[in-house]
Amino acid sequence: MTSTHIDVSAIDLAALGTWMDAQGLPGGPITGVTPVLGGTQNVMVRFERGGRPYILRRPPLHARSRSNEVLRREARVLAALRGTPVPAPRLVAAQTEREPVFYLMEPVDGFNPSTGLPEPHASDAAIRHRMGLEAAAALAELGRVDPGVLPGFGRPEGFLERQVPRWLKELDSYGELDGYPGPDIPGLPETADWLARNLPRTFTPGIMHGDYHFANLMFACDGPRVAAIVDWEMSTIGDPLLDLGWLLATWPSNNDHVPGLPEPRELIEYYAALSERDLSAIGWYAVMACFKLGIVLEGSHARAFAGKAPKDIGDVLHETTLQLFERAHQFMDGVLG
Repeated sequence: MTSTHIDVSAIDLAALGTWMDAQGLPGGPITGVTPVLGGTQNVMVRFERGGRPYILRRPPLHARSRSNEVLRREARVLAALRGTPVPAPRLVAAQTEREPVFYLMEPVDGFNPSTGLPEPHASDAAIRHRMGLEAAAALAELGRVDPGVLPGFGRPEGFLERQVPRWLKELDSYGELDGYPGPDIPGLPETADWLARNLPRTFTPGIMHGDYHFANLMFACDGPRVAAIVDWEMSTIGDPLLDLGWLLATWPSNNDHVPGLPEPRELIEYYAALSERDLSAIGWYAVMACFKLGIVLEGSHARAFAGKAPKDIGDVLHETTLQLFERAHQFMDGVLG
């Protein structure tokens, strides 16, 4: 996650200016360099040049092993979405062929609801309800984009069949961490078995965001419209209905940040009205999302046992994993209809 500890002086502004000149962007001094805070493993910095604002997105100075590849993928997806109605940050230019890998995008005029609600949203229940429907609408818009705009991106063949084995293998890998006693997750075997038995027979491949939840959306300041879907690090070509399942699995309760959001069933109905996709197995996708996210979060719990993550955070995320598996069983029992 970015933080106030980002050292913007470590960014070579002279080299950035030279590169921007080569892209034909407006010249002049780079001014107003400030970090952008948010839920991302990459660095984001806002600045202005030639009377135009930009967001620079780049890996952290101590990059993870896949940081550059993640940025390349993000830039490629944003470039592909630039000519579509999908609300996404507008890519300006990218350096992906050599290091440092980074890209420039236009700032998004909007706010993230996880940090609080401005007016008129805070006072208008109708706007807050509509925000939830707009989240479903933006996802349906993404699901309509021809995945052919991203040739060779992801492996859609066998995508659904790979999911349960892939994440059980991930869970097994945590056993290599010193001190981790193994997963204590009630309902784990039953959930895996249910997913395997109820696997949808077919799906239509499409572009997936991969981490589609309310905190990865920015909303317009003057109404309920989604201004941008952000953080495309997990994007791939797969089954877009798993994004809808992810939204359902992570959907906030009414006491979480935004009171008065639609019920999950409303999200499904609204998405269905805007999409030609078959939602008859939507419960499977919601269960799969709970299963996958629960296993991902359990990784931090396991790393905490090995001293590689704070114990308090590991404990909190383990509780979240347990809640996700409880929610999975509610979905398995047909609460979505």
